[in-house]
Amino acid sequence: MSTHSTALHPRMLGRGAVNAVVGVCVLYTLLPVLWLVLAAAKNREALFSSDLLSLGDFSLFANLGDVFAMDGGLYSRWYGNSLLYAVVGAALGALISMACGYAFDKYRFRHKEKLFGLVLAAVMVPQTVLALPLYLMASGVGLVNTFWAVFIPVLFNPFGVYLGRIFSQGYVPDEVLEAARIDGAGELAMYFKVALRMLGPGLVTVFLFQLTAIWNNFFLPMVMLSDQDLYPVSLGLYTWNSSATVSPEYYPVVVMGSLLAVLPLILAFMMLQRFWRSGLTAGAVK
Repeated sequence: MSTHSTALHPRMLGRGAVNAVVGVCVLYTLLPVLWLVLAAAKNREALFSSDLLSLGDFSLFANLGDVFAMDGGLYSRWYGNSLLYAVVGAALGALISMACGYAFDKYRFRHKEKLFGLVLAAVMVPQTVLALPLYLMASGVGLVNTFWAVFIPVLFNPFGVYLGRIFSQGYVPDEVLEAARIDGAGELAMYFKVALRMLGPGLVTVFLFQLTAIWNNFFLPMVMLSDQDLYPVSLGLYTWNSSATVSPEYYPVVVMGSLLAVLPLILAFMMLQRFWRSGLTAGAVK
């Protein structure tokens, strides 16, 4: 009996330690979101006081109206730009990444592994390092301060190509492709009608990663754009926050705008969670 209790004691201690660490991580993640929700419902005076938890000074709807009225409704334009950059860019980028990963997995060509090694090396390069070369390239072809200067670079994601190859190995059996070839299917038809359907969970996973990265993209638009009508939400809120040091009336709209900026990512993860979770377990069980 004592031996059994002694064996359970370290196990329970270990479980308690793990639960404590998880609880701290959850608090660390959720407390800023809770502060953002509470602050978005307060007026400017309450933001600089300790009254965030009180029921007074409720200004949620007033702040919401101010966000879309500030600077002639510029926030709506920024929000639309972010949706265009992120949703369309993530969809096209995911398709490109999955196609490249599929090619690396299923086809043989010269220097295949060396090229894939370059893809893996590109994963480790920070995006901020590439901003200046991308700016010089865009300047050379006259794309600076245009929609395409931000949209084109986000279509290519080395990490997405790596994930595409992993998903292709785990989801697309070679036997199925051989059967499709015997039935007379061409390579493009075989990819779009057979392989791409099997790669659905992987496609959604890459899409979500791309969506999050593009939606939060800040440095590239800041380097490429000077026209505020082309700004995404992240850069627009930064501009308003910089103005708030001189004009304090910007503080409530920055907080409310930040809260609204989080909602599309939350909705995307909730709506696509089933595909995303199944995609992350690709190849885990054979």
